[in-house]
Amino acid sequence: MGSIIFSLFLLSLAFPHQTHNFFVNADSNLIQKTCKNTKYYGLCVSTLKSDPTSKTADTKGLALIMVGIGMANATATSSYLSSQLVSSSNNDTNMKKVLKECADKYGFAGDALQASVQDLASESYDYASMHINAAADYPNACHNAFKRYPALAYPPELARREEGLKHICDVALGIIDNFGW
Repeated sequence: MGSIIFSLFLLSLAFPHQTHNFFVNADSNLIQKTCKNTKYYGLCVSTLKSDPTSKTADTKGLALIMVGIGMANATATSSYLSSQLVSSSNNDTNMKKVLKECADKYGFAGDALQASVQDLASESYDYASMHINAAADYPNACHNAFKRYPALAYPPELARREEGLKHICDVALGIIDNFGW
């Protein structure tokens, strides 16, 4: 949790509400216009409108909000998996191995999203997209780890979290794609 707050603090330092000639302050119209260019319009609008900083954000700021939500998702999922590993009374070494691998993959997803924040700060949008794509792909490695052990069922809670992270990353990518770089 502390790393999420720290990351959001870094976001606020990296992007003091400066506007660039092609960015304008966000309002409901900018959020809707921005979200229309994403794969998950409803998720985009509801997520951005629920964040109070979106009211004064430019388009880059809206992308950063989505990346921050993705970081929170990845970190929470990694923590959830670690807690499942610790609390598991099951002596199934395969399950423990897969849970550990999955916790690591979601940690890597969070790291990739953190790297995208730095890329956005330096206006390296191609690298930001690359890191966000990587973050969206890490859950696939987790899902594949379960497939290696047919006796292990892929937990519905993990499937829900995987889908959530992928959708958040898709929205962030949709926003960045419209920067015109």
